[in-house]
Amino acid sequence: MGEGKLKRTEILDRLGVKDFARVAQLSAEEAFRLLLEKHKEDHQNIWLRFEAEIQRVRLGLEDKLRFEQSQKEHLNRRVEDYFREISQLREHNQQLEAEMAKVARIGKREEMDFAEEARTWLGMWVSEKLARNGDYLLAFRDPSGAPLEPRILVDNKDKAAVTASDIAKLVRDAKERSTPVAILVAREENQLRSVDKEARWACKDGMIWILRTTRQWLPRDLEVLKPLFERMRAEGADFLQKNAALSDEVRRTLIDLDEISKELGKAARAVEAATGLTAKHRARLQTLCDQVSAPKMPPKPDPAMDGRKGLAG
Repeated sequence: MGEGKLKRTEILDRLGVKDFARVAQLSAEEAFRLLLEKHKEDHQNIWLRFEAEIQRVRLGLEDKLRFEQSQKEHLNRRVEDYFREISQLREHNQQLEAEMAKVARIGKREEMDFAEEARTWLGMWVSEKLARNGDYLLAFRDPSGAPLEPRILVDNKDKAAVTASDIAKLVRDAKERSTPVAILVAREENQLRSVDKEARWACKDGMIWILRTTRQWLPRDLEVLKPLFERMRAEGADFLQKNAALSDEVRRTLIDLDEISKELGKAARAVEAATGLTAKHRARLQTLCDQVSAPKMPPKPDPAMDGRKGLAG
């Protein structure tokens, strides 16, 4: 009855029998669904952990990158500072080289100026520029023009102050040239130390006589020492060593002459100042005289005074 019209589930239901295959299928589908959901949740958790790890690594890399960038910028600044310092040092070195070249030129000019000036002094002989051991040899001339003994070694100095090493070198150079007398010539008086001014004529190492002088004092000092050089020619180079008292007298004489020169300088400045004041006051008196000698205008009559005079009459 009704064959082909009932469904399998209806027949099983009328017979009171469950469709175990269908239940099994549905159970399997449910289990598979639950499994997929769990797998999906685990997958999402894994991705979340992966993304968190990636975020942590990315933040760490960004921090490291920022640190490296700051280090790079710091190094760049340091390199720029180094290059700036190198450039400044190069410029400073060039300035020093220019100053040293200038000093060398000044020193060379000082030597040449001395030779040109000394050759104008009456009765003096000057050698050519020495290659070493001093600047020049200086001597008095005989009537024929030939240089007389002793030949004097000259070393010119144009620096802030003469030093002990300059004196020691001059003594060594004099020994090398076998000259008993040597002269250290400073450009200005303030370049000589107090010890130089107090012992302008002194013996060093028991055999070399050193004169410490200036370009201004040298001609006068040579005239003072000329009699000593004549006695040295006659009696030998050790004449001065045998006459210590004479050497002391020469030293005192040079000091006295230096003091006289200072006083003369003061006197010259005083005369110059007095001359200036005289001219100033003469001009002032001339102005006053001109004002006094100027013609004066007669006073104007006072009308009020004239009226009073009429009333009085």
